[in-house]
Amino acid sequence: MPINETYNTEAITQAIATALDDFYSSLIAKVDSLNIKSVMKRKNPYLFRAKSMNGAAQIVDAILAAFVSSSEETIFGNVFFERIATVAAQGQKALAEGVDIMVERENTIYAIAVKSGTSVFNADSRKKQEQNFMAASKLAQQAKKRFVPIIGYGYGKKRPSTKARPKFYQELAGQDFWTELTGDNQFYIKLIHMMDKLPEKYVEDFDAAYQRAANRLVKEFTAEFCLEDGNIDWEKLVKFNSGSD
Repeated sequence: MPINETYNTEAITQAIATALDDFYSSLIAKVDSLNIKSVMKRKNPYLFRAKSMNGAAQIVDAILAAFVSSSEETIFGNVFFERIATVAAQGQKALAEGVDIMVERENTIYAIAVKSGTSVFNADSRKKQEQNFMAASKLAQQAKKRFVPIIGYGYGKKRPSTKARPKFYQELAGQDFWTELTGDNQFYIKLIHMMDKLPEKYVEDFDAAYQRAANRLVKEFTAEFCLEDGNIDWEKLVKFNSGSD
């Protein structure tokens, strides 16, 4: 039996709108806060040279695109799936560490840890998640209710390994996860349609922030790491990035 057999479409649509607003606000704020020195401390100057990237704009385009790509996945995972899953499951924000949603149904407590994609765990983080579930299970024991821990992945597929030891928790991804929360095996498709035209309202603001950042970073890069003739001062760039002093 799924956790729910119904859900509130209007509430989920509102949750999507709030999540998208948080997503774009956070992403634009991060783009606006970028400065060339903080970025270049973390980049590989030898790779830029190996790729014959000899223009400030060329390098800035590469680092800005990479920054947005990595940032947007993290931010989206943090603000979107947990919020939608909470509303879809008609649950509450969990107080237990490592558990995002608690849902009580008659004699059962569901403890749900919401993740974005299926590649989030290494051995240490998985062990920590298991410990968090064990700690949360004590709440169910005190309430004398059955405890059902679930790791839910907002997208992707997760198939049980035939070689791994049996787990005391479920791992559900994509369609399986959303079906468990809503009782609707098409919810994962409906979710993409519920976004409708909501993302379009943010495109102009994001594009403006991106262009501001590109212009600003080119100006900063030229001032910091270019010679008077406009060529990149590779020695200065490498010393800044990797020098001892």
